[in-house]
Amino acid sequence: MKRTKVSTVFLFLLPWLVSFAVFTAYPLIFSIFVSFTDYSGLNPKMTLVGMKNYLRAFSDPVFLKALTNTFIFVLITVPATTVISLFLGLLLTSGIKLKRLFQAGFFLPSVISMVVISMIWLYIYSATGPLNLLLNSIGIRIPMQSWLSSAKTALGSIMVMDIWSAVGYYTVLFVAGLQSIPIQLYEAAKIDGATKWQTIKGITLPLLKPTVLFVISINSIRSFQIFTEIFTLTGGGPANSTQTIVHYLYDTSFRKFEMGYGSAMAYILFVIILVITLLQRKILKGEQL
Repeated sequence: MKRTKVSTVFLFLLPWLVSFAVFTAYPLIFSIFVSFTDYSGLNPKMTLVGMKNYLRAFSDPVFLKALTNTFIFVLITVPATTVISLFLGLLLTSGIKLKRLFQAGFFLPSVISMVVISMIWLYIYSATGPLNLLLNSIGIRIPMQSWLSSAKTALGSIMVMDIWSAVGYYTVLFVAGLQSIPIQLYEAAKIDGATKWQTIKGITLPLLKPTVLFVISINSIRSFQIFTEIFTLTGGGPANSTQTIVHYLYDTSFRKFEMGYGSAMAYILFVIILVITLLQRKILKGEQL
């Protein structure tokens, strides 16, 4: 009887197991092997080159530039998105009018395709777009050129767009976390005469710690893998000022057909994300490193 139940469970799991093996496990194992070869993706012949691809990455000026840009992107967008989302979450749970309308409005960009959002912001940032027209109309005289065509403003412009598009999703997560805090704690604090800031500092933030950790972790992982915005808006330019690791490894693997080198970059990124995620968990949980 037990064997029959196990067989039935296995049959139900079989479609998922097959898809996992074909589309996840095999590509993962194959890409690890490929990262130690000179595989091009066009020629089935491949030669083992050892750590050559990994060493090449750290002597490649474009990869180092992409690595720097990616870290800058993460270090600015993750804290900004977290703080703004937390503020909006506190605002939406404070009993303001039209709460549902604001919540839906903040969340709307999260359900729109990033390609569509990028095309909208491409127009906003254009030389004759709304942003330049607005700034000039209020007396801020700036050159009428695209914000994405200058190495000084391109990466910052993409960061602003990314923060705007991501805030709504994380706001909803914070609202869910805030609503899970027992209301009795706030009532007790009010009876004891605690101020609003004391309540937030002593009750809200400590009990919201798991949500903060979750938001920072998934936001960091998402930001390290930034691709669609770069691909759609700038293609890594101008002069690699917006080049990121994922966009560069895509360009290397599927345009230059250096699959071995591209796979090596992917695993360097994997290790970076893993280490930073573990550090975040230890720091935010108050554990010793």
